[in-house]
Amino acid sequence: MTQDTISARDIVRHLPGVFRRFPAIARGFYYYSLKNERKQLTLGTLIERNADRYGNRPAVLYEDRRLTYSEFNGWANRIAHYLRGQGLKKGDTIAIFLENRPELLATVTGAAKIGVVCAMLNTSQKGRVLEHSINLVSPAMIVVGKEVLDVFEGVRTEVRLSHERPLLFMADLNTINAFGEAPEGYTNLAEKVSAYNSDNPTLSDPPTMGDTAVYLFTSGTTGLPKAAPGSHRKFVKAYGGFGLMSLNMTPDDVLYCTLPFYHGTALLVCWGSALAGGSAIAIRRRFSASAFWDDVRRFEATTFGYVGELCRYLLNQPPSPQDRNHSLTKMIGNGLRPSIWKAFKERFGIETVAELYASSEGNIGFSNFFNVDNTVGFSTAPYKLVKFHDGTRNPVRNEKGRMEEVAKGEPGLLIGEISKKWAFEGYTQKEATEKSILRDAFKKGDQWFNTGDALRDIGCGHLQFVDRMGDTFRWKGENVSTTEVENIIDGSGMVDEAICYGVEIPATNGKAGMVTLVPQEGQVFDADELFRYLNENLPAYAVPVFLRVTDSIEKTGTFKYKKVDLRNLGYSLAKSEDDVYAWLPKSAGYTRLDGDLVKQIDEGQFNF
Repeated sequence: MTQDTISARDIVRHLPGVFRRFPAIARGFYYYSLKNERKQLTLGTLIERNADRYGNRPAVLYEDRRLTYSEFNGWANRIAHYLRGQGLKKGDTIAIFLENRPELLATVTGAAKIGVVCAMLNTSQKGRVLEHSINLVSPAMIVVGKEVLDVFEGVRTEVRLSHERPLLFMADLNTINAFGEAPEGYTNLAEKVSAYNSDNPTLSDPPTMGDTAVYLFTSGTTGLPKAAPGSHRKFVKAYGGFGLMSLNMTPDDVLYCTLPFYHGTALLVCWGSALAGGSAIAIRRRFSASAFWDDVRRFEATTFGYVGELCRYLLNQPPSPQDRNHSLTKMIGNGLRPSIWKAFKERFGIETVAELYASSEGNIGFSNFFNVDNTVGFSTAPYKLVKFHDGTRNPVRNEKGRMEEVAKGEPGLLIGEISKKWAFEGYTQKEATEKSILRDAFKKGDQWFNTGDALRDIGCGHLQFVDRMGDTFRWKGENVSTTEVENIIDGSGMVDEAICYGVEIPATNGKAGMVTLVPQEGQVFDADELFRYLNENLPAYAVPVFLRVTDSIEKTGTFKYKKVDLRNLGYSLAKSEDDVYAWLPKSAGYTRLDGDLVKQIDEGQFNF
């Protein structure tokens, strides 16, 4: 990773840009700093405010559809009235199983208006993982899109839903104009909603800023996904901190988002930023590198939401005279690597990179407020970078049982202090919440949130992301739980031992999944059979890219796997007695590697 430093001179050089957007910064700071949990400022009221102020301006753009703020608010109100008519009330939960489209945003808004929490299911999940995610939050009802109906049907009999008619169907079309036909056992949500009025709901006990608005699912060390509650305050913080302070969004802006709305970067950061400016959010079902710039020009987008992998895919496209023929000047997201940061800005003419660091469940965030290169920016929250055990998310404690900060410029485990002002909302599972809290770190009684990420201080309070530590890694813009993968493989009946970890591939972002396994004794290992099993039970991004098949896996004296050694070995053929397989791009199974294939991977000839 590039070793960068930031000086006071760098900050001063960027001050003119800060001064130009000062009015937006002042307004943004007000929203970002709000503390009153009982204030009736929520996702629903933000939409209503925009409908009043910018009623005829576009709110959502999708394919050939254009919804104004007035139209969108009315649609969300009809959904709110319907859900209320089904007996749902503040604090109840519904699950959302829809791909990116306006129906998702309208349903989340409608539910938010009456205090109903939306559990944002990952549409890549299936089988046991999907079943677990749904049952984790005990929803009353679930909204299932036609595009994922077959996947849900695979777990329908295993999920627990408390409403007497819990299955809500959403056809995969413009459901404002057409309803489609619901399968047997489902209620056609669009058809039912159409009968209700579009007035803002009036409630005796309306939701407030401190109430939970959504559940976002995150991979964790326990294996299967954990549900992290996201309050309306998180929308308000994104509204002020990102939309106004970092991006200075206005009604003339359009934010293009291809990221999935079951992730906080899309749902909270991108949508919250668009709402802050009374701007439109232009959405696409899923990211396409070849269609990206055509969409940007069609929607006249000025801003886009990204993860680092998305930027790499765009940069890997052949250069074109059209590379700067667009209106994009700003981008917001996370994971843009220093190795491609400047190349991306220069090739596509981007002026502002609002890189950020945050997590769905965390109490600390960073934002590149000054628009300096190669940094996640700074934070107003109290934090420290501490020493940690290599290859783990566990901090080092000295002989007094206290943690120690790293030297400036050295990678350290990021921890955020937990206080009334900087609350940690945690997870729905108390045990999972407790595992993320570090106690008595520097003095008796203090509490800190363990992010599990290593960052470094590169000067003037600005940090740079280094790596994700411990039992999760990031691939294809998704967090992958090594324990989840291991548990699924253990259930295959094909292995005696399996250990999962992430490995680096040249010219890629994140880490690719790799599993070292010992086949079940007495069986001939079948890589194709394992591949089929993994694809049936894991999202595509979590299916290991590499397999190492060995006779035994080395352990420490306390019977712990030597993950660091395996990670360092990667997919090399240094251990000639092992068989190493790869899921090569555009292939339908695992291929056994030889020296030539390893050389091609190392040289970046495969586009993983």
